[in-house]
Amino acid sequence: MSTSDNNPLILVCNDDGIFSPGIRALAQVADEFGDVEIIAPDRQQSAVGHAVTVNTPLRSRSFQIDGRFNGQAVTGTPADSVKLAHDQLMERKPDLVVSGINHGSNAGINILYSGTVSAATEGTILGYPSIAVSCTDYDEDADLSGAKEAARKVIGYVLSEGLPKGVTMNLNVPAGPLRGIKWARQANSRYVEEFEGRVDPNNRSYYWMTGKLQLLDEGDDLDVNVLEKGYASLTPIQYDMTAYNLLKKKEGVEL
Repeated sequence: MSTSDNNPLILVCNDDGIFSPGIRALAQVADEFGDVEIIAPDRQQSAVGHAVTVNTPLRSRSFQIDGRFNGQAVTGTPADSVKLAHDQLMERKPDLVVSGINHGSNAGINILYSGTVSAATEGTILGYPSIAVSCTDYDEDADLSGAKEAARKVIGYVLSEGLPKGVTMNLNVPAGPLRGIKWARQANSRYVEEFEGRVDPNNRSYYWMTGKLQLLDEGDDLDVNVLEKGYASLTPIQYDMTAYNLLKKKEGVEL
């Protein structure tokens, strides 16, 4: 695909891997707004959070994806992919970073664990307006029509209005047609986990983790509750983790 310096350049990433259905769907939407480059992990990287690779070299391979998009598969994490795109792989810097469409919700505490969200927040750290997009259905054959429509609306909004410094947009959308988008706050939640112990044929122990999301919050404006009602949730998030309320209380106090 030809590119032009007059068009916005949009970097598309994810954590499900460069060949996932979701990243193709998001690239198709991004293509409506400008030039697209897909730079993403070469394999599944769900729940790696904001991990970066420091002890092994990174490599990339170039691909044509769907005969339309220039793609590069990176042997690293989602955050690695955005870092490498920024420093080495893109001839010009992107005007926007979009990450997704992830298969599975990234609302509530999932924001912390998500590689898809971390690709977007890495874009924010590097100074680019950035959006994470997720569909709540884990099935790779899920109906992404609503997620695509919601992404189209949010991409248009961000390209037009911009974002405050340090803020990333986190968009979650139920599968199927879009009912609407509502602003929401991140739900205070956690996983209650269990580890099922098993023994392999060589008599060595191993464990499978299972877990259930526990909501520690209430309110109609929670991202989790907005999704339960069938709407897409849009949450502005930030990577500054300072507990400002406590810090203000301790101002001038010495330990």
